[in-house]
Amino acid sequence: MSKTYLVPLTEIRREQTVVNSRFIATLAPAFSIEEARAFMKRIREEFADATHNVPVYIIGGGNTVTEYFSDDGEPSGTSGKPALTVLRGSGLGDAVLVVTRYFGGTLLGTGGLVKAYTEAAQSVVNAVERGQRVPVHVVMAAIPYNLLERVRILTSKNHGKILGEDYAGDITLTLQFPVENFENFQTDLRELSAGKIHAEVIETKEEIVAVG
Repeated sequence: MSKTYLVPLTEIRREQTVVNSRFIATLAPAFSIEEARAFMKRIREEFADATHNVPVYIIGGGNTVTEYFSDDGEPSGTSGKPALTVLRGSGLGDAVLVVTRYFGGTLLGTGGLVKAYTEAAQSVVNAVERGQRVPVHVVMAAIPYNLLERVRILTSKNHGKILGEDYAGDITLTLQFPVENFENFQTDLRELSAGKIHAEVIETKEEIVAVG
């Protein structure tokens, strides 16, 4: 279930000017082709008056990817392909990038365009915070009030987080742990409660967590 490739944590934008042409690069996470297309549409609408909106995306990661690029009216091979090459070389997956260009009146030539689109793509790829898909368990446990603070400490110790606390006769905690840390938490919980308390897994899913 775990995927080891990195993904953008957030949407990011950078702008630069090359011989009076404005290049605005916007990078975002996208976990399906549909999400990537929706992002591309949103950027095209935001910059509807731009000369070009050059889109690229990589959905998936590692050896299983779907890639796409378009030159959006720029000379063939001068924009989309260089931007995709940067994205591919970044190690990021599940990422969509649009480089918007406002023509400044001076032709850049084939080499100039390749350089400008490459640098625009690099500006966001190099700056974006990165995350990684991690499989997690969502679990529930009923605990007595007198153990609450110690269970909170055990949760933090095992890289978990508290999603909810329901106060009744006991406290029902909803917790989340990376799968690899959950058994250690169970062991700690059994030791704390002399074997009386057990956390039940109610869901297993993936979450994006920051790295580096």
